[in-house]
Formats: sequence, structure tokens, C-alpha cells
Amino acid sequence: MSGMTVTKKVHFQSGQHSRQVIHAGDRNDVPAGRVPRVSRIMALAIRLDQLIRDGVVADQAELARLGHVTRARLTQIMNLLSLAPDIQEDLLFLPATERGRDAVTERELRPIAAIPDWRRQKRMWQLLNQGS
Repeated sequence: MSGMTVTKKVHFQSGQHSRQVIHAGDRNDVPAGRVPRVSRIMALAIRLDQLIRDGVVADQAELARLGHVTRARLTQIMNLLSLAPDIQEDLLFLPATERGRDAVTERELRPIAAIPDWRRQKRMWQLLNQGS
């Protein structure tokens, strides 16, 4: 087994009495809240699709094995790629969830992704967003 190297930026800032260590994730310019789960899943689907296209992995079955998920679950994730490009973009740039539940869930998107007509998808997406 080979070793692993982890790299992290650390910023040092001089204080009046001592030096403080400020980690990149601790600075005030980091937005509050968390990235919505569906945004992370959308990004994952795009990345996994690129791995298949680049020939890094053979197919979705191999991805499922490597990711320790069922083929059905991987299919659910990859089906997000059937969404209209502007919906995918909206998902990637959803505002951070500051507290409580995410405004949009993957489960709510599944019926939209199942529709092949992007115009109908966009109408359904707008209706879903009005309800949030």
C-alpha cells in the first residue's frame, strides 16, 4: 500500500500578542451554510460521466462496484445528466443551505429527469422552484 500526501493551505497572521494560524476554511470570506446535497450529486454525476468518457472506468457497473453502491443507485445519480443543461447549471449553483432541509431534493428531480422534452422539464423545474 502506498502512502498518501494531503496538502492544505494555511495562512499565518500576526496578532498583537502572538501569531495566529488561520486555516483556509476558517476565513470570513467563506459563505455560511452548506452546499445542497443535490448540487453535490449533480457535480458527482458530471464527474463520473467524464471518467467513463475518458476511459478511466469501463462503464456504470464498474463505477457502482468501485463506489460501493448498487447499480440502481448509480443509475439514479447518472439520470440527472438527462436534465436540461440550464437545470443542471441551476442545480450546481443553488444557494447554500443555512439551516434545515435543502430546498430541492434529488427525489423531486427524478420525475423531471425522466421526461425527454427539455421544454417540459423547464416548466416542471419552474413549478418545483415556485413551491420552494
